[in-house]
Amino acid sequence: MNVVVVDDAQVNLVLMSALLSKLPDCKPSCFLEPGKALTYCMNDDPDLVIVDYMMPDMDGVEFIKRFRNHPARTQTPLLMVTADHEREVRYRALDAGANDFLTKPLDRVEFTSRVKNMLSLRRGQVALAQHASTLADEVRHATAEIFERECETLNKLARAAEFRDPETGAHILRMANYSALIGREIGLERDMQKALLIAAPMHDIGKLGTPDHILLKPGRLTSDEFEIMKKHASIGHEILKDSASPYMQLAATIALTHHEKFNGTGYPGGLAGEAIPLVGRIVAVADVFDALTSARPYKPAWDVLRAHDFLLQGKGEHFDPVCVDALLGRWEEVLEIRVRFQDES
Repeated sequence: MNVVVVDDAQVNLVLMSALLSKLPDCKPSCFLEPGKALTYCMNDDPDLVIVDYMMPDMDGVEFIKRFRNHPARTQTPLLMVTADHEREVRYRALDAGANDFLTKPLDRVEFTSRVKNMLSLRRGQVALAQHASTLADEVRHATAEIFERECETLNKLARAAEFRDPETGAHILRMANYSALIGREIGLERDMQKALLIAAPMHDIGKLGTPDHILLKPGRLTSDEFEIMKKHASIGHEILKDSASPYMQLAATIALTHHEKFNGTGYPGGLAGEAIPLVGRIVAVADVFDALTSARPYKPAWDVLRAHDFLLQGKGEHFDPVCVDALLGRWEEVLEIRVRFQDES
């Protein structure tokens, strides 16, 4: 245990250092100047501080105030050495944060007992802090496991939709990364960017409820068939909305709103502008861009520059202009994502 002793009288330092050295696991650090002692205490973590009241430049009460002002030193045990008759000084020292007192002239038995009590208190503090740290580590580990299982569940659901849809697994990876890229560019916090990456692949989970003859039709849908197809947004929301998982809740919002259009002509709610949740506006841009540049049974893939121009033309009509500019403004990263997540042949 590191015990800091501060006293401007060398004889007192010698006496207290000798008494401390007799205690097991106790190492005294002695200072004649309170300023140097305070600097030491700010950089090292003492287990106990013993400070005299009567010192030049900085008295003991002022030392305690400055010591306690450090956020990591608010609980460190501290003894002040005063004369027995200095009641007013003791009151001020208690108010400043002293834990107990030693009376001049020092009594060896009293000194040893009070120091032992303070070090016992310190050991309890250290043990409690270590226990709290262990519990925090266990909580982080458990939380990480829950997060991994949650991500696995989301991935399995996304893959379930993928097996019924002509879209590929690479599509959901690309559009998720485009979504996170847009989120980063418009200033979303890192945690929200990560959440987008996890939740965006669930955007079309509602297609699990779309009949095969419509979902897999190679040609253009009739108006009646398209009305049935549009229901996948609401179905996806119904599948995901009641989950306690924040990622599932975010995915539910994305599923419901990623087919809304900025001018209010989208579905299922006909929402317009900022009435469309931001995540829906982000995924709308990412999803359409990748759908256009990917081959499907009913259409060939568009050239990326043609899709680029399509997004520009749709600003303020189909798409949120801010989200379009965010994606196209990082064009090199968009192309890198396309290369990284290629469709299987």
